[in-house]
Amino acid sequence: MAEQYGSVEQTKEETDYDQYVWKKVLFIIICSLILLAVALVALCIGAAQITLSQVFDQLASQSGIVWSIRLPRVLVAVVAGSTLAVAGTVMQCLLKNPLSEPYTLGLSQAAAFGAAFGIVVLGAGAMYSNAKDAVVVSNQYAVTICAFLFSMISTGVVLVLSRLTKVSPEAIILSGVIMGSIFGAGLTAIQYFANDVQLASIVYWTFGDLSRVTWDSLTLIVVLSVPIMIFFVYNRWNYNAIDAGVDTAGSLGVNVNAQTMVGMTLASVIAAVVVSLMGIIGFVGLLAPHIVRRVIGSDHRFVIPGAAVLGALILLGSDTLARTIIAPLVLPVGVITSFLGGPLFLYLLIRRYRR
Repeated sequence: MAEQYGSVEQTKEETDYDQYVWKKVLFIIICSLILLAVALVALCIGAAQITLSQVFDQLASQSGIVWSIRLPRVLVAVVAGSTLAVAGTVMQCLLKNPLSEPYTLGLSQAAAFGAAFGIVVLGAGAMYSNAKDAVVVSNQYAVTICAFLFSMISTGVVLVLSRLTKVSPEAIILSGVIMGSIFGAGLTAIQYFANDVQLASIVYWTFGDLSRVTWDSLTLIVVLSVPIMIFFVYNRWNYNAIDAGVDTAGSLGVNVNAQTMVGMTLASVIAAVVVSLMGIIGFVGLLAPHIVRRVIGSDHRFVIPGAAVLGALILLGSDTLARTIIAPLVLPVGVITSFLGGPLFLYLLIRRYRR
């Protein structure tokens, strides 16, 4: 009789666990289906309206506006949104601070300074008289490399403060604000000495824009981000242990210091690559993880893939809105994401202060 009772209890626990998992998986599936629907809408709408059948025809023939212009933009939004969201998820876990993400840690501002350095000092800005783009960056490689290097410098300072000086989670955000302020001042100084063409190129770069990314750039992002994302998924149990507390993680055999240094470095690398190629796109890494945790909890087995899908959805939806809200003019996608993320950032600050 006792064995039968124990078997019934075990079956009930298994059923409850299956429901627990299924609810989280269902959320990710629903977000994935919505992402697919938004991607199809993004391929159809624009300056030239295209039917869904025409979209499939152009994709099959690998020709036309869908294949050459809209598909790369949609794929870039999906990959970049996923990358920024997962980077924010990992940073928030490892730094024990819900406000952590590439934008709030000063990475984007440092990248903007690096881009300005490349444009002015290395002469990578140019201006052309055509209807498509009046201002372009003539040497994209120099600008991208400079933006990446300076963003990693900012990340390195935050890492040193977080691990060597043992500052509080709040102080880490303050250090990111300080680094952003320093590089913002440097950006202002460079703009002051820049000529008209260079100044226009700097402003053009700082607008978060997905249209400047080519198939080669997309390939670079995918090649770098996919292995790092797999690494994060592989370490999902370690992140759960770290969430439970440093002492708990240590008792379970997790090397918290090593996980923090490696995880933060890799998260910063993929975020810096995205920012250096596309300009400043803020708050995606803040929005997606917090929405996912609100809905399905903080289990990183599901938070990481959920944040990846939702981050892709947020950035793709924001870019589609930016292309159509005042068509034929196209807003920078960074404007839309900042409008979405700014209120959430203030809410999190107020809630944390009350606690």
